[in-house]
Amino acid sequence: MVLTRSPRHSPDERSREVFWDAQTVGAWQSEVAGADVVINLTGRTVNCRYNARNRREILESRIRSTTTLGEAIARCPNPPKVWLNASTATIYRHTFGPAWNESGVIAGTAAVNDEFSVEVAQAWEKALDEAPTSHTRKVALRTAMVLGHGGNSVFPTLRRLVRGGMGGRMGDGRQFVSWIHQLDFCRAIEFVIAHEDLAGAINLCAPAPLTNDEMMTAFRRLCGIPVGLPAMRWMLEIGAFILRTETELILKSRRVIPGCLLKSGFQFQFPQFENALRDLLATQP
Repeated sequence: MVLTRSPRHSPDERSREVFWDAQTVGAWQSEVAGADVVINLTGRTVNCRYNARNRREILESRIRSTTTLGEAIARCPNPPKVWLNASTATIYRHTFGPAWNESGVIAGTAAVNDEFSVEVAQAWEKALDEAPTSHTRKVALRTAMVLGHGGNSVFPTLRRLVRGGMGGRMGDGRQFVSWIHQLDFCRAIEFVIAHEDLAGAINLCAPAPLTNDEMMTAFRRLCGIPVGLPAMRWMLEIGAFILRTETELILKSRRVIPGCLLKSGFQFQFPQFENALRDLLATQP
């Protein structure tokens, strides 16, 4: 059952859509009661300019939806067994050093202007932590870049850049990229649901982050494009302004590993970037 602001009739009897505004408890609360699992992925896209209005919407869409779900669950006579709430791997400090597991340093840095993103992540998780749902296991999904075929995935965008001859390194290319294949993302969700000992913050990412330069090199090799023009930082700033987005999404070094998943025995189907990329290229629509 999907909570959405724009419900549509589904011909699939196994699923249906129910209206909510992501801000107030309404009739949809009866759907939560008795559910085994609640998964909240609500949040305005961060692929935009961080002006005052967008900052407010990015923050409020995450906090209000999380707080509202918490209120609904708290009122349930038979609350869900587990509540998985989206978070982000960008919560960790920008680093070129050892990878962060779930105990990594949480802080923004002026070097890549990510203070706002870290503040949002912290407030998001605080709303989850403070929700009065003592009978429901709560998990904050600190998710890295999900590689998939969806229109909002970064994979189709990077593929277009590479095929257009613009698939060189971005900035100096040293920044690390944490990622996860869409199938492993779904498998990890199922794994967390099934393992009742997993709670709190959990990193959803593959165990092998790589640099931007390595990522773009792999893209070019598998796409059969020998050359890709690099994009210097000043070029990225101009491009981000034109495309109404932020360079932080590209330049922040996110070197994150799935400590809890690995310790609990989760087996990745696509632990290495090149294998994940090869699969996505072979199965693209």
